[in-house]
Amino acid sequence: MSSNKTKKLINKVHECERESNEGLVAVNPGMSLVDGYTVVVRTDAPQYLSENKVIVISGGGSGHEPGHAGFVGKGMLTASACGSVFASPPPLCIMAAINAVCQQKPGCDIIMVVTNYTGDRLNFGIACERARVKGHNVEMIVVGEDCALDSVDHSAGRRGLAGTVFIHKIAGAMAEMGKSFSEMVTYLNTVKSKMGTIGLCLSPCSVPGSAPTFTLEHDEMELGLGVHGEAGIKRIKVQTAKEAVKTMMDHMTNKQTSTHIDIEPGNRVALLVNNLGGTSVLELNLVAREAISYLESKGVSIDRAYCGSFLTSLEMAGISITVLHVDDTVVEYLDLPTASPSWRPSYLAPGQKNRKTPGLVKVPAEDKILLDETAEKLDAETADLVYKAVRSACEKLLEMEEELNDLDKQSGDNDTGSTLGAGAKAILGKLGPESAPSLPVDCPHTLALTLGQITETVMGGSSGALYSLFFTGAAQQLKTANKESLSAALSCGLQAIMKYGGAKPGYRTMVDPLHAAVESMADVRNSSLSVAANLKIAAEAAAKAAADTKEMDAQAGRASYVNKSLLNKPDPGAVAVASWLSAVAAAL
Repeated sequence: MSSNKTKKLINKVHECERESNEGLVAVNPGMSLVDGYTVVVRTDAPQYLSENKVIVISGGGSGHEPGHAGFVGKGMLTASACGSVFASPPPLCIMAAINAVCQQKPGCDIIMVVTNYTGDRLNFGIACERARVKGHNVEMIVVGEDCALDSVDHSAGRRGLAGTVFIHKIAGAMAEMGKSFSEMVTYLNTVKSKMGTIGLCLSPCSVPGSAPTFTLEHDEMELGLGVHGEAGIKRIKVQTAKEAVKTMMDHMTNKQTSTHIDIEPGNRVALLVNNLGGTSVLELNLVAREAISYLESKGVSIDRAYCGSFLTSLEMAGISITVLHVDDTVVEYLDLPTASPSWRPSYLAPGQKNRKTPGLVKVPAEDKILLDETAEKLDAETADLVYKAVRSACEKLLEMEEELNDLDKQSGDNDTGSTLGAGAKAILGKLGPESAPSLPVDCPHTLALTLGQITETVMGGSSGALYSLFFTGAAQQLKTANKESLSAALSCGLQAIMKYGGAKPGYRTMVDPLHAAVESMADVRNSSLSVAANLKIAAEAAAKAAADTKEMDAQAGRASYVNKSLLNKPDPGAVAVASWLSAVAAAL
């Protein structure tokens, strides 16, 4: 593979379409593959034929998965013919789809849903004529709902995009309900004119074995492109999701263009937000949020909203937005259950008939510290020392931010100092002046609970959780304030970290200095040494243990995934613990 070709998980370029469909039917027992053709058909096609219902067939080029084969199933398509990537299926393939359903029965009613591309119209058109020669009643519903073009005077007309899936769903539902051939043809030709779609991409796609179909600069987006990577109407600078959706919707509804869709206050619509292939679910849901917000700000009622991968363009990073005008009848067709594995129904609560703007569920706040009024308070002089200890520890962590980040480079994160620094800044911000502290420095129990809440909220991730566990575990032993309770608090905090974090002494983590500190305090617990002296001994033991992590093999945390030869410095989390313990000891 040359350097300008993109990587794909395929076997052979010219067999990927067939093998993809083999995988599709392998995981969906309700589908079958026609021998010798890239045609997917309902497994229960013979039974469906016996019910004299209208047959709905679609198809197109591969590379748009799940469209169109993914929509084969009860309540949607009867069969789908697949061409090569981005190429219309040949007439023989389409005829194979017809024959797979009709077998030798003459006079079948067949509706073909075709996207408005020249190749699709020609090849499906040939198949239509051949099917008529065989005695079938056939009509082609050509879908072209693209709203990007300014004019269709000198073009092939509006392209068929993701809105085609709405027609699949409505046609399949009507057929399942036993609607007549003529009724379906008339209705579908009316419905297809009541929708519009516009696309936007951030990066191109590439046909298997080839280079990307076009290029975009890192700060560019393409507005109004087609599903085969063909150019859009213009390139714009990268925008936020909110701005991008507004740009798309404003163009789609611009009355100055001949391809716009009219959307007025009071209209009822169905919204489909489609992934063009390479857009993350996070982004897709965010776009759906913005599209719903845009329409509702215009006074439009969104009766149904759908979001997911419906008609893609291989790995293209981008989205399309489709708006379909609906009434109760259209909604009924959209809601009719289908066995198609790729249709994503719009979830409604039991008994709910229309989509509603979601309300916010109110829950009791978890930010209230559960105070224990029996917890022992400190005298003013001791509380002042605690204030200084807290401030000193936080200032030390801020002072070491770059050093800790540098140590963390060895495990690939490079953020230990920044994470702990964020927690330290938040604590200092809430600490208040020494003359009137805002944190409860006179009550060790409440202070520990408060510090646990601050660290878990501000620091987040593993570090925030570990420190929250430490402070919350320690708090239970601080309801009494003496030398023994401080040692017990450190021990309980350590046990909480070990229980939920999984690390043990010797694993090259923050547990090592904490464990050393606890052990050293246990050795002098019954001595006459002061709290300050005890803490000094504990801090010295912690510093040695932190330095010793340089020689340990990492057995927990992200560092455990790093090659041992790269871990040639002390663990940053361990160094941080030793540093703030030393700062506390010095302050006391």
